[in-house]
Amino acid sequence: RAAAIDTDPGENQLLAALPADVWRSWSEQLEWVDMPLGLVLSDSGSRFTHVHFPTTAVVSLMVLMANGDCAEAAIVGNDGVVGAPLLMGGISSIGSAVVQVAGQGYRLKSEVVFDTFNRGGATMQLLLSYSQALLTQMAQTAACNRHHTVDQQVCRLILLSLDRVRGNHLQMTQELLAGKLGVRRESVTEVALALLRAGLIRY
Repeated sequence: RAAAIDTDPGENQLLAALPADVWRSWSEQLEWVDMPLGLVLSDSGSRFTHVHFPTTAVVSLMVLMANGDCAEAAIVGNDGVVGAPLLMGGISSIGSAVVQVAGQGYRLKSEVVFDTFNRGGATMQLLLSYSQALLTQMAQTAACNRHHTVDQQVCRLILLSLDRVRGNHLQMTQELLAGKLGVRRESVTEVALALLRAGLIRY
């Protein structure tokens, strides 16, 4: 719903770090939105009409292959924004952004963010720093997918998600985890059982 926002911008760390004048301007145009599990915020090749700032939701950035397979490149939660390629001059998505943990967040028209970014200053530096952090996460994901075992990869995904939610409860299926890693569901089931027996998780 479009309205002036009364909620605490600190629910999203990137919004909380905005200069006060930018927050005042953006808050009049932000929309508070629900992000149910499985919602596609952007699809491969689609144009950016809005960027999203999750607060309690967690979004998976997926890379799609020609044969329909996919793998996760990064996740975005209350630490950032979905739509970072827009800041680098991109007008469309190279992958899909799919909600993996249901929750809420803000959305803002992409041209508002782009115009603010192009004015430079502290907001541009903040968004560039976040983009660098996101690229670092992608690089670490690529290295992990190449060199780590499936159990290490599952643990990494769980921890990344827990860093971005309140509490220690995740709404996540083994099928979803398998899709994010590009492995068989049976492989994730074996890892989940091992973690359960070790007393590290409950499900």
